[in-house]
Amino acid sequence: MAAPSTNISEAESRVMEVLWRKSPQSSEEIVAALQRESDWHEKTIRTLLSRLLGKGAASAEKDGRRYLYSPTITREQWQSQESRSLLDRVFGGRLGPLLAHFSEHEKLSAKDVTELRKLLESIEKKAR
Repeated sequence: MAAPSTNISEAESRVMEVLWRKSPQSSEEIVAALQRESDWHEKTIRTLLSRLLGKGAASAEKDGRRYLYSPTITREQWQSQESRSLLDRVFGGRLGPLLAHFSEHEKLSAKDVTELRKLLESIEKKAR
């Protein structure tokens, strides 16, 4: 698996999304998938893929005359890293101020509030 502090840019995360949906994939398959979703050039996509290999977020395995690429970090691991980074950088590592910000500046639906209540109840039960 990739190092816990692997920083994946927004553009690189789009390549990772393709790999998380299906892997392993050849670079040609990755390029085709991303060109359907964006106006990126093949060279841009290959550069992003190369960066992900360098960061250890993806791996390549030789398959005849081509390479097949796979993620080495799960979507869940990446989400955990990104959410922790956001909390630390913007909210001093505290979840309360983040939730307060969203409650004051974003519209929380009734469904969102219900889900938050259930989550808090679950956390309280575990703490007992």
